[in-house]
Formats: sequence, C-alpha cells, structure tokens
Amino acid sequence: MNEASTLWSIILPCFNEAGNLALLVEEIASALAGARKSFEILIIDDGSDDATVQVTAELSRRDPRVRGIRHVRNLGQSAALATGFALSKAPLVATLDGDGQNDPGDLVRMLEELERTGADAICGVRARRRDSIVRRASSRIANAFRNFVTGDHVRDSGSGIRVVRREALAEIPVFSGMHRFLPTLLRLQGFRVVEVEVAHRPRRSGVSKYGIGNRLWRGILDCLVVRWYRKRAIPSRRHRIFP
Repeated sequence: MNEASTLWSIILPCFNEAGNLALLVEEIASALAGARKSFEILIIDDGSDDATVQVTAELSRRDPRVRGIRHVRNLGQSAALATGFALSKAPLVATLDGDGQNDPGDLVRMLEELERTGADAICGVRARRRDSIVRRASSRIANAFRNFVTGDHVRDSGSGIRVVRREALAEIPVFSGMHRFLPTLLRLQGFRVVEVEVAHRPRRSGVSKYGIGNRLWRGILDCLVVRWYRKRAIPSRRHRIFP
C-alpha cells in the first residue's frame, strides 16, 4: 500500500472482540470504498485472551490494508489508541470502538463536516443510545461531572467514533483514561473540536468491558488530573518559521 496516497488510518482498539471484528472490518471497507477514499485499518489487540489475535491475523492475510498490532498485556483503551496514533501514517485518523456499536457509515459524513467547518476534530455524539437505562443514566451523570470539573463542555465524552487531523495528535498526553478526555485535551492544546450526532447500535457479540464499578473512582481521579493539566497545557500551534 502506498502510504503517500492513504487518506485514512482507522484505529480499532480491541479487547476480546473476536466475534465483532470481521463484520466491522467489512463494514468499514464498504463505507470507505463507496467514498473512494484510500485507507488502512489498524487493529490494536490489547492483550485479548479470546480468539482476537487469530481473527486479526486472518483479516490481515485477506486484506493488506489491515494491520494487526498486539499489546504484550492488557493496558487499556487509552494505551491502544496511543499505539494506533503512533503507528498511523495517514493525515486523517479515525477511531471506532471494536465492539461494533459505532456505525462506520458515519465516517464519510464526519469527514465532510471536518472539511466544511475547517475543524481539527469531529467527535461523535451517540443519538438514541442502544444501551441499558443504567448505562445511559451513569453516562449522563459522568458527562456532567467531567464538564463541571474540567471546565469544558462535551456532550458525549464516552463516544468512541472520531475523525482527527493527525497533526493534532502529536502532543496529546498519554495516560490511562486519556480516551475519555480526548476532545477536551485537543481543545486545551488550541485545536478546534466539533461534535455531531452519530448512530449507535446494540452490541452484537461479547460483553462490555466498562461498568460503574470500574469507572467511578478512576473517573473522578482522571477529572482532577485533566483539571490540573488545564492550567499547565502548552498550545501545540505555538510557533511560525521565518523565511
């Protein structure tokens, strides 16, 4: 594949998503083929203990646009995204959750919005979420708390579908929990973030890796970390080169 002609790097962070990957990759290829945009798909296997590694290897054999990367152990979704950011080569980076709940069909529309607005990132807001009442309620509370503590306003910080200009990711701080603050971190570095409504689908296979029990206290601590960072962030667009 010619890296110079590749417009998209699609990053799929995965942990035990063997049952979802094949169809998701097929959907991505179909969505982007219709738009005639060249792409690569980076499947970041975050130390899965199911058949994710075997499925990824088979997908890579079938399609050279699919690249498989495996963490030596489970490090979390933020680490998986950071690995994808570091290894991506295309000028546009898109992220989708590996569970198949994001609709790849939204990517082309998000690209159009990026070009129309001149923004640095387009982040999805899940409309008509296909989750339980408890998860929807806890998400609303978490979003409100994050916005209160960080001083930012993000409608859906838990949404995994985004389109970002690669240059905007160069100095994003990497920490466990980073993925839920990506829109805020981008804004703190001086980049423009626009939110658009996207589709949300029920999980087809496997189980969710997140719940109130493993997010509550960690989420509170992460909010305080971002509040600290807000006062010390250095803008990325801070220089110009003289002739």
